[in-house]
Amino acid sequence: MSVLAAVPISGNAVPGDDARPAGLDRFYGQQLHWQPCEIENLDKAGGACADVLVPLDYGHPDGRTMTVRISRVAAADPARRQGVLLANPGGPGGEGLDSIDLLGDVLAPDVLATHDLIGMDPRGVGESGRSPRCGWPVGEMIRSAGLDPLGFVHDTVQSAGMAAGCLVHDPEMMRQFTTRNTARDMDVVRGVLGEQTIDYYGVSYGTYLGAVFTQMFPQRSGRIVLDSAIDPGRYWEGLVQDWGPADERALDDWASWAATKDDTYRFGATPQQVRATVEGLVRTAARQPIVIDGFAIDDHWLPFVLHGMLMNFRLNEALANTVREIADAAGGPPATARSPRLTAILTALRDGENSTLAQIACGDAGVPRDPGWYWRNIEENRSSQPVFGAMASNIQPCAFWAGPVEPATVVRNAVPALILNSSGDPRTPYAHAVRLHADLSGSRLVTLQDVRIHLTFRPGLSACVNDAINAYLGSGALPAADTTCYADPPSR
Repeated sequence: MSVLAAVPISGNAVPGDDARPAGLDRFYGQQLHWQPCEIENLDKAGGACADVLVPLDYGHPDGRTMTVRISRVAAADPARRQGVLLANPGGPGGEGLDSIDLLGDVLAPDVLATHDLIGMDPRGVGESGRSPRCGWPVGEMIRSAGLDPLGFVHDTVQSAGMAAGCLVHDPEMMRQFTTRNTARDMDVVRGVLGEQTIDYYGVSYGTYLGAVFTQMFPQRSGRIVLDSAIDPGRYWEGLVQDWGPADERALDDWASWAATKDDTYRFGATPQQVRATVEGLVRTAARQPIVIDGFAIDDHWLPFVLHGMLMNFRLNEALANTVREIADAAGGPPATARSPRLTAILTALRDGENSTLAQIACGDAGVPRDPGWYWRNIEENRSSQPVFGAMASNIQPCAFWAGPVEPATVVRNAVPALILNSSGDPRTPYAHAVRLHADLSGSRLVTLQDVRIHLTFRPGLSACVNDAINAYLGSGALPAADTTCYADPPSR
């Protein structure tokens, strides 16, 4: 018999005062066995790791189980310890065990002194029950449909095969790799650690996970920081669609920079000329794929490569070098990558497999299943989104996935939270942060103005942003009002 009714599962459910939801005593009451993590950052910091037993399906806690791996770096000053700070690095599918790698260089000494840092590989990721490879022919499920109908047909067939390749491996388990279940796992971790609440830092997808946690477990939500925010109402398909216009704006911003470097890169002396060069390169790749390191960069993959590097203005030079390298190889024989960055990108696309993204995103929320819906959107967006519209509107394996095991979470609550977003973020566009701020009525919004970057809590980017986060985590006091920050002046 299902006991999900006794576990907070609905969009507006509020757990009772009992720190152990009914039917889950053996999970909340377990004893952890800490051991070295064998991860350099964590071991140097004196961290330890443990496996936490959780139900595979919280609706059937007496059924199958799995483990999620967590790490802990103890508060530097035990006498001042305030609690735990759990972090998620994004994704979906990002490995989160190494909390030092994510936060060690930006958290203030006072926060490190007062909080145990808790890392966690979400279920289905890394050391937490990663499923077998799905046998994908390419490393990513997100790519452009290309410039013609045959390209879209190819991607449709391939997406169906990618979904089938995943679901053939233990679909019962894979369908439980959801954000809502990860939020439940987080609360088990809270209970096992003996904490009344969890302080939390999440970036990108981690903001969606954090928002879902506040809805499912509002009384267990401590100091919540959501950096580079996703609007839960747009997750997953809507978020990807929003990448289209955001990436086009980011390309224009980069083109303005590249136009000042025409002597170096030869893309054009005006932003319009630089954009024309990029659009022309996409058309060239459509006619004859550009083969580098054995990978064919065509009109499906060139937009994806650009998308991955446009999210950070600090990568302007690296992106220019990458585009120059690809352009130099166009029309010629197969080439070898000159730069380690391009080598890494192409190796991931050729040999990697980011199927954990599909397992979580596709399991979280249903998407339209009619291929015609995607094709119509592609065609409608080509003129306004000439480089990225066919990527942002393309079909994905989610269209062929098994249906979600439960409805997506509607986030509407008054849990205090600090939301941060740059106004020029192309990966989680600023409008998402504004909408999440409205849905979390107790939140404050910190805007990093006029900066094209994803993830605002970075060394040397904005002292204003870093101070706001550290002050909130240290004291628990939100800013009195929404705040606008700016990037620090370049160091001389």
